[in-house]
Amino acid sequence: MTNTIKLERAAWKSYFDRVSKRLAGRQAEIEIASLDVGSQIAAKWLTVFGVSYDEKNDLLAVMAEGLDHMIRHPRAVFVESDGTDLHSINAIDEDGASQIVRFREPLALAAA
Repeated sequence: MTNTIKLERAAWKSYFDRVSKRLAGRQAEIEIASLDVGSQIAAKWLTVFGVSYDEKNDLLAVMAEGLDHMIRHPRAVFVESDGTDLHSINAIDEDGASQIVRFREPLALAAA
């Protein structure tokens, strides 16, 4: 059963430092949703290298194959997880847009 919680700002850095290692090798899809632009997919199922929060620059970063997605000055961060398995991050940025990062295991291909 998945559970969605709002992370307190004081916990962002330590939380993402802890879960980032478990995300390596998974895939991420990034969707941006706002009243101005509607809902748009910014990246589709790229291999994830990690997620981090930089307190000094107030920046949430999702590092993936060919893309470093930066969320500047997030107002709120919600995470959906199932125990230790992170399913998604929903960060509300400084403009009020939802930046949703969904995670999945890579698709297993059958041997030739």
